[in-house]
Amino acid sequence: MTEMVYGSSPVAVREPVLPRWWRTVDRWTMTSVFVLFGIGLLLGLAASVPLASRNELNQFFYVQRQAVFGMMALVVMLGISMAPPGLVRRLGILGFLGALILVIALPFVGEDHGKGAVRWLSVGGFSLQPSEFLKPGFVIVTAWLMAAAQQVGGPPGRLISFVLLILVVGFLAMQPDFGQSALIVFSWGVIYFVAGAPMLLICVVAGIVAFGGFIAYGASEHFARRIDGFLSPDVDPRTQLGYAANAIQEGGFFGVGVGEGQVKWSLPDAHTDFIIAVAAEEYGLVLVLVILALFGIVVVRSLLRLTAERDPFTRLAGSGLACIFGVQAMINMGVAVRLLPAKGMTLPFVSYGGSSIIAAGITVGMLLALTRTRPRDRMAELFGRRR
Repeated sequence: MTEMVYGSSPVAVREPVLPRWWRTVDRWTMTSVFVLFGIGLLLGLAASVPLASRNELNQFFYVQRQAVFGMMALVVMLGISMAPPGLVRRLGILGFLGALILVIALPFVGEDHGKGAVRWLSVGGFSLQPSEFLKPGFVIVTAWLMAAAQQVGGPPGRLISFVLLILVVGFLAMQPDFGQSALIVFSWGVIYFVAGAPMLLICVVAGIVAFGGFIAYGASEHFARRIDGFLSPDVDPRTQLGYAANAIQEGGFFGVGVGEGQVKWSLPDAHTDFIIAVAAEEYGLVLVLVILALFGIVVVRSLLRLTAERDPFTRLAGSGLACIFGVQAMINMGVAVRLLPAKGMTLPFVSYGGSSIIAAGITVGMLLALTRTRPRDRMAELFGRRR
């Protein structure tokens, strides 16, 4: 009787999770990541066979491991991409705290695997590099603090994030891991810049970083040797940079042919740090340009979608994640062509490495979650057009 007099109240029909996710997610970015992973498996078939032979393992041992870790990373990426920004923030904070505890514990329980830096934890026969998981968590925490600082009566988020930056970089430098430290500093600078930092302060921070590099040059023989090798006008053909440079030159435009490359037999890190040299030698400049384009799609499309975002945390965190993903790829490829000093850093989704590829999956998963189109973005565009 009540419904006949007053009418029935409308019931909101909620769209199922998967259709809503598929409609709002950036499919170009997601597809680019899947293609990068496929290219990584293709290159791994060539680059990891010599290493497996030297270690008396099945010739496809490392490719199989990469496939397993890669599938785990893609599942994690897709799962996180369905989360709302609030859940992404909570996951990022918890992940950062867990990774920071592990990084602090490294001097006591970590291993160096013969590389001279204590960066790994051995867990059940697998090696875990906590610093890889520290990066996306640090971006989320920094964005959260700086977004909170913009609120009326908010905490001093910029100062707290700076203190956190010094703490994290200090523990990473103890390993030592100057490459990851540089990425952490860069991500903090990007988020601070997007949040509206004055250029004078950015210049001061850049000066502090340069001074820190000068101190590291004098304190670390390993760091100084790499800088000296980069600044030297001549490249020793028997070094990793020499082998990589020669492979890129030999590859030319179309490459020497599938499986015909020789650099994989000379470089101990051909399947990780110098995977782009294998790609350039066997498939030529064509494949290298494809890889560059795929990374460019992920970074540029993410930043473009974030320009329409009104939520400060989402905008800051997304910008930091996109830039740190792209800069890591730039550093890896820059080292191979001798535009940057030698630094052990993987190419996301392409290089071999369980921690690296799973951390990349977490990073892109968070990025996809933060760049999904939302109703308020469309409303903002409609109001903008009416004005």
